[in-house]
Amino acid sequence: MQVSFTTADISAIVQPKQVRGATTEVVRGIASLGSAGAGDLSFLGNSKYRNEVAGTRASVVLLPADYEGEPQPDQLFLLVEKPSVALARLCARIEQLLWPKPAPGIHPTAWIAPGAKVAASATVGPLCVIEEGAVVGERSHLQGQVFVGRGALIGDDCWLMPGVIVAAECVLKNRVRLQPGVVIGSDGFGYEFVAGRHEKTPQVGYVLVEDDVEIGANSTLDRARFSRTVVGEGTKIDNLVQVAHNVIIGRHVILCAQVGISGSTTIGDYAILGGQAGIGGHITIGAKAKVGGQGGVSFDVEPGTYVNGTPAMPYMLGHRLEVLHRRLPELFKRVDTLENLLEKS
Repeated sequence: MQVSFTTADISAIVQPKQVRGATTEVVRGIASLGSAGAGDLSFLGNSKYRNEVAGTRASVVLLPADYEGEPQPDQLFLLVEKPSVALARLCARIEQLLWPKPAPGIHPTAWIAPGAKVAASATVGPLCVIEEGAVVGERSHLQGQVFVGRGALIGDDCWLMPGVIVAAECVLKNRVRLQPGVVIGSDGFGYEFVAGRHEKTPQVGYVLVEDDVEIGANSTLDRARFSRTVVGEGTKIDNLVQVAHNVIIGRHVILCAQVGISGSTTIGDYAILGGQAGIGGHITIGAKAKVGGQGGVSFDVEPGTYVNGTPAMPYMLGHRLEVLHRRLPELFKRVDTLENLLEKS
């Protein structure tokens, strides 16, 4: 990482509530508490590592506002509300330095249909294709080999990384970020069994992605059979996630890696789906509900509840059953002993 920050630079970015100590070092890297050395910045993002703060050699440490310890010589403690958030803001500045957007313009190898509209402030990278009637908004950045289909709409300040596909008629609103290989608007998986054959059901809807959504690498969002598939404002989707046709995902939802959501299901605002969770079709996951990793859900989940397991069940019930399951060998031995006693009596 070829960057450097003075302590004044860092303080201006993270806005600490309190400062303890001082250092003459310039920060040139970020490291964990245990591995950091002079010139590194570290942070306490998880209380389980609290004991490592006293021994860290980091020059600058981001700490929660309630931390009571004192720094070593030539060490600076910056006390903030949330160290992980403060670090994210610093990393955002680093990202801008390491991967700045290129100047606006269209690469000579890109193909733009005569009826497409690309804002003058947008960037279209090499080998991109923008079909008839498509629109690319202000300051949006399309890296290499991005495909934007007929009539698709890319809003302002979007960032589409290499190999992204936004199929015909699909809509990205503003500040959407798509990681490499994302597909928006592939056909929904729909067939009718007719006369001994699987006959394809046409998928004539589209996908709407609201403001400030980020979608991870190689995730796919299917276009609706009719009407639309929706991803709500601020939702974050991890890598390798499958969202089927006519799914409605609310605002600020978290979908972890390899989640699969079947067709016509609704995910409420602020819900969290753990990695590899599988969600059946035509059901509702309530607002602020949580589904544990590898959970299999085939029924409606009430708002604010936490389910886990396959088939999914309330988290605490599942935990109790898991404990009892581990005791089964002991219980069988006790039953065998009781049966032997009864036979002898």
